[in-house]
Parts: sequence; structure tokens; C-alpha cells
Amino acid sequence: MHLLLVRHALPEAVEHDDGTHADPGLAPQGRDQAAQLVDALAGTPVDALHTSTMLRAVQTAEPLARERGLTPHTRSDLREYDAERSLYVPVARMAQADPAAWERMRAGYLPEHVDGAAFRARVCAGIEEVVAAHPGRATVVVVAHAGVVNAYLAEVLGIGRDLPFPLDYVGISRVVCARDGMRKVRTVNETAHVADLL
Repeated sequence: MHLLLVRHALPEAVEHDDGTHADPGLAPQGRDQAAQLVDALAGTPVDALHTSTMLRAVQTAEPLARERGLTPHTRSDLREYDAERSLYVPVARMAQADPAAWERMRAGYLPEHVDGAAFRARVCAGIEEVVAAHPGRATVVVVAHAGVVNAYLAEVLGIGRDLPFPLDYVGISRVVCARDGMRKVRTVNETAHVADLL
């Protein structure tokens, strides 16, 4: 099957700690980015659509779901490593908000408080369940997060670092998944469809 991994579009920031988990929706620019995913996949058959349970991923998938008449399947195992945090700072602002975390991410590693091995195991198990549910020549889109997409690509490619690729909003990465267990990364972070919005 053909697996298309899509990072969510630009979300709003959540900068006030009110004791709840931060789960922001898309910023206005993010909604524009999400709309571009429809054009990016024009001519590509999409048999199923899966998303993280987090609002920014769900909202990114909405235009494609409407266009194709698909009902997205939400999966909690595709949520980002920061899902339990009470603050959310978009990555473009992280260098100022948390320089130490930013430098770790630039070096390819998750923040120190994250159990990288457990996160990777959760993500890979979730994506492999999606793959198993759509055997054959199906094309499936998964809308999730930079950490999630990186974790799966790193596992497939045998890379030890948690975050080997800088992934852009609504960037598309393609993986061919064979029934015999073969996984082949075809592309990473296609962004031509959103180049004017990044």
C-alpha cells in the first residue's frame, strides 16, 4: 500500500498555563495551508484518511475529507509527544521560548522529558495498524505531527535520532508498505504545494 504521512498545518499558540492539556486549532494561515493539501493530492486516489486525535491534525484533514467524501479515523496513538503539555509553542517560535529544547531538536532529539523509545514504539505500532488495515494497493493518508512522522521514518530508515528531518507544515512524506514487511521511503517533506505559505 501507499502511505502518505502529512504533518499538520500551522496551529495557534497556547501560552497561558491553565492546567489543561494544550490542544490548539489551526491559525488562519494554517487553514490556508490545509486547503492546499487538496490540490497537492489532486489526481492521487485516497482510500482512507487517518488522523491524530489532536485538533490541529483533525482540522488539517478536514478540507481533504470534505473534498473526497471521506470520514477520517482518529487515533490516539498518533498524537504528538507534547500531547500532555499545558503550553504549545509553534516550532518557529521555540528558539526564543525554549532555547535548550530548540537546540536539542535542531540536533535531532526530542526534549529531555520525553521517553523517545516509548514514543517511537507507540507511533510505529499505531502506523503499522493503519497499514495492516489497508492491504494491497490502497493509498492511505495519515495526518499527524512532526515528531510522529519523524519517528516512523527514522524507524523505517534505521536512524537512531528521534527527529532526523526538519518537516514543514503540511509537508508530505511517502512510504511504500509491502505485505511481506518491506517498507520503502519514497519522499520526505514534499512542500511545493505550500511553498508560498511557509
